[in-house]
Amino acid sequence: MLLKADTYEHLCQNFEWHLPEQYNIGVDVCDKWAEHTPHKTALVIVDDRNDARHVSFAELKNVSNKTANLLKSINIHKGDRVGVLLPQSLETAAVHVAIYKLASIAVPLFVLFGPEALEHRIVDAGIKIIITNKQGAEKLRLMSIEAQSQLIIFTVDGAHHNLQTRDFHGEIISQSHEFTPVNTSADDPALIIYTSGTTGSPKGALHAHRVLLGHLPGMEMSHDFFPQPDDVIWTPADWAWIGGLLDVLLPALHHGVPVITKRFDKFTAEAAYDLLSKHNVTNAFLPPTALKLMRGAKHNPKTHPLQLRTVGSGGETLGAELLDWGRATLGVTINEFYGQTECNLIISSCASIMEPQPGIMGRKVPGHNVAVIREDGTRCEIGEQGMIAVMRPDPVMFLEYWNNPAASEEKFIDGWLLTGDTGVEEGDNWVRFIGRDDDVITSSGYRIGPGEIEDCLLRHEAVHMAAVVGKPDLTRTEIVKAYIVLHQKFDPAPQLAEEIKSHVKSRLAAYEYPREIEFLNEIPTTTTGKIMRRVLRQRARDENLS
Repeated sequence: MLLKADTYEHLCQNFEWHLPEQYNIGVDVCDKWAEHTPHKTALVIVDDRNDARHVSFAELKNVSNKTANLLKSINIHKGDRVGVLLPQSLETAAVHVAIYKLASIAVPLFVLFGPEALEHRIVDAGIKIIITNKQGAEKLRLMSIEAQSQLIIFTVDGAHHNLQTRDFHGEIISQSHEFTPVNTSADDPALIIYTSGTTGSPKGALHAHRVLLGHLPGMEMSHDFFPQPDDVIWTPADWAWIGGLLDVLLPALHHGVPVITKRFDKFTAEAAYDLLSKHNVTNAFLPPTALKLMRGAKHNPKTHPLQLRTVGSGGETLGAELLDWGRATLGVTINEFYGQTECNLIISSCASIMEPQPGIMGRKVPGHNVAVIREDGTRCEIGEQGMIAVMRPDPVMFLEYWNNPAASEEKFIDGWLLTGDTGVEEGDNWVRFIGRDDDVITSSGYRIGPGEIEDCLLRHEAVHMAAVVGKPDLTRTEIVKAYIVLHQKFDPAPQLAEEIKSHVKSRLAAYEYPREIEFLNEIPTTTTGKIMRRVLRQRARDENLS
């Protein structure tokens, strides 16, 4: 835990890691509180009417223990992968805690994924058990027969016989509420979070139990020495992503801070203001797109007074205008932070001890050796542009890419983990973000790899070649744009473009489909046949200027 300091220099001087040899996330975020303060609130479940139900740590332990016993009864043991395909809910938190206490490996799956996106992750991770709901089960049953053949599906909204699912609550009710957690090492695997790659299929970043401890300094820094008395935290980010799970849910439970549990079917500024006001939220992680939508809506402080103490945001650099709006409307200085699925929360702002510098994402979080390096692995000079990198070992750093040793090896150079982003050290540990070193698209807070979308596009009968890039967009940062060469018997037409968009949207995820499609006679490629995405990215940027 960060010791409160009055300057950044003192913050760094006073910090040191305390990493136990034996450590289990589930015990840390649930059982330790249930043992000493069982009635303490862990989750505040907000329903569609905006009414709240408080869930104690004792209840969270009870449900997670019953879940662990259920999983154990069907031969889920240490190292086995369990899929979690659910929105923010008590069940989502309890299943995660159960998996960790069982020493199995959690694989969070985003509820907006389509059948093909789910199938890749399920097959790649070797998942045999998934806890979901009817909506999720319907998608799972659209996967190939091979992917479904050994899959056991539990649904939290009752059994659905036509979908061949088992009743999650009906089966845990008979399980014992007593469970002895497996004694895990801090370095034992705990979860796999899939991240978008620049080419090919998404890769599974395997994290150890220590990843939560590694997140704490950055999370505490970005929320001005979290926790403080009476803190209550919320994020619209799904708990399937590292931002929702490890930037909010698990660190808050580690500290015994109540987590507002609500996932909007569709985020709106009005609903966000209403939730923040009604439930006295003091801390929020709001992705840049959410902030922009809130800035574009009128806020009435009389009808929706805010009690915010901190707002953290990450995914892109915030400008001076958005920071000024945050002070005027939200009453706080928004703290930017930076990281990625493989190594998260390594750079952050902290408004209580430093004045943010627009265009600079923050300073190095104590405990992490972050640098800007050259291609040969040597450190850049101050002001010299290079690759943002993190030296291993680091407690927040992933263990490896699941079943992908080649990609794991390529992620490092001379002990430095390469983030894939370029930046500049500005002195005094400030780091300026310049841009991506790869082809990942940042849209509405999601990082999207073009490879999976291009593969999906090529499965459409009309598509001969496809290339996907990010096109700058004021609201979403970027939108997905596809450049397509058609097979000879097909002609470019608006109707065909809409059909191709639907083809992707129904198979991958709603945020991944190309919002724009442009038909070309040929895709620019290198002499070795690789797509020249930089040429297409420039073409997309030029369109905005014309």
